[in-house]
Amino acid sequence: MDFELPEDVLAFEREVVAFLEANRSDDVMDRNPEHLSQTVETPAKRAFMRKLAERGWLGMSWPKQYGGQERSGIYDFVLTEALSRFGAPQPGKGVGIVGKTIIRHGNEELKAYFLPRIIRGEIEFAIGYSEPQAGSDAASMQLKATRDDVRGGYVLDGQKIWTTSAHFADWYWVGARTSEHKHKGITLFLVPMNHPGFQIHPTWTIGDERSNEVFFNSVFVPDSHVVGKVGEGWTYICEALDLERFAMLPVGPVEMKLKGLIEYVSTATLDGEPLAQDPVVRQTIAKLAADLEVARKLQRKVISEALKNRVPTIEAAMYKMWQSQLGQRIANYALELIGPDAALKPEAPEAPAGGRYERSYRYTVVDTIGGGTSEIQRNIIAGRGLGLPKCF
Repeated sequence: MDFELPEDVLAFEREVVAFLEANRSDDVMDRNPEHLSQTVETPAKRAFMRKLAERGWLGMSWPKQYGGQERSGIYDFVLTEALSRFGAPQPGKGVGIVGKTIIRHGNEELKAYFLPRIIRGEIEFAIGYSEPQAGSDAASMQLKATRDDVRGGYVLDGQKIWTTSAHFADWYWVGARTSEHKHKGITLFLVPMNHPGFQIHPTWTIGDERSNEVFFNSVFVPDSHVVGKVGEGWTYICEALDLERFAMLPVGPVEMKLKGLIEYVSTATLDGEPLAQDPVVRQTIAKLAADLEVARKLQRKVISEALKNRVPTIEAAMYKMWQSQLGQRIANYALELIGPDAALKPEAPEAPAGGRYERSYRYTVVDTIGGGTSEIQRNIIAGRGLGLPKCF
C-alpha cells in the first residue's frame, strides 16, 4: 500500500497551511491544540468556518449536484489534519456525519434545506446518541418517539446526555426509539435546538469541556424531518460513527502533544543534567514517536477503505483506540517526567511547558470515550475483525 500523498494533494496542503498561517487568531485557534475535536462555538469561529466555505473547502468530496466538487476524500482528510494542528475548528459533524448521511438517505426536503447551509458554513449541529442507560451501547437508547398521525410526525420524550454542542448548535441530530426492536427500532430525527420542548443543562467534563444533558418534553418532529427510513437509524448511526472515528478524530493533536513534549525535553534539566541526554528519556520518546507513526498508518488504512466506498468499521475501531490511547500515554509520561510541578494549571505563570500537560492529562480521558469507548473498539476488533465469540 502506498501511503504517500500525490503532489496535487500536497500542493493543497501547502495552500491550507499558508491560509492558516495568514489567519492565525487566538479567538479562533487554541495555542496548545490538545483537544481532538475543536467546536464552532463562538461568532469568531463561525466566521472562520465561513471563510473555509468561501474557499470551497467544505464538502469537497460531495457530489456536484449538492454543491461539492467530487474531489477525493483525501482532500477532506488533509484539511481536517491541518486545522487540527493549528487548534482551529473543524467541519466534521456537519460535512461528514450529517451531510453525508443526508446525501445517502435523506429526503429531498432535507437535502434542499440542509446541504446548501452546511456547505456554506452557516449551520452547526449537536449529535444526540448517549443516554443515562445507553452510553457505549447506543442501541439501548430509550428516548421515546410516539407516532402522532393527526399532525403527521412523532412526539419525543426522554433524555440525552453528553451532547457537547447543545448549548450553541442550531439543529439536533438525534436518535430515538420508534419500536421495541433493539436495532430496528431506532430512527434518526432532525430537530431545531430552539424548540420550546427542550431543557438544556450543562455538564462539565474532567477536561474542562462543556457537555450537556438535554431533556425532551413533548418535542414534536414532523415526518419531513425523519432522516431516511423509520427503524433504520441504527444502521445510519453506525455508518456515521465510522466516519466520525477518523473525520473528527485527527492525529494532528496527538502529534502536537508529542512535539511539545520533545521541545520541553530538549531544554529541560534534571539535577543539573540535560533530560535530552538521559537514555531512558530518549528511549521513551523514540517509542512514542514510533507509536505516532503507527497511528498515522492506521489512519491511512481507514482512509484507503473509505476511498474505495467501503465502510471501514474494523479499521476505524483500530485507529480510534490506538490514537486516543496514544494521546493518553503521551500525557501520562509528560506528567511523570516533569514531576510534581506538572500538576500546575495553565494559568500558573511558573507552570512547566505552560501547564499544557496538566490540561492534556485531564482531557485525554474524554478522548478515549468520545466516538465510542476503547472497550467498544476492542469488541469491534475482536468480533468483526478476528471472529472471536462475545464474552458477555
